[in-house]
Amino acid sequence: MGKQPYVCGLDAAVDVIDGKWKVLIIWALNHQRCRFGELRRLVPGVTEKVLTQQLRELEADGIVHRESYDMKPPKVEYSLTGLGDELNTALGPLGAWGKRRMAALEEAGQG
Repeated sequence: MGKQPYVCGLDAAVDVIDGKWKVLIIWALNHQRCRFGELRRLVPGVTEKVLTQQLRELEADGIVHRESYDMKPPKVEYSLTGLGDELNTALGPLGAWGKRRMAALEEAGQG
């Protein structure tokens, strides 16, 4: 689904996680399966339309797996693929850096 050809590895990674919501969705799916409503609660502020769009794009990029169960009412769960787990692990240091930045901003009276 990405643009290609990429200039470097970081370019390829940013193409997949482009935007605010995808990273938060990936983070929310860390080691757990979630239904759509659960994801909406775990990613505050995301609209239903945007969450649907982002999940479709992440699925097309091979990051998220969508499992549909044949039952009434219909049940759909989302989880990370192996590639998604790798990406989530790679995002860990970025999240830690962000926490340090938030603390520094708060300490400086800017948070």
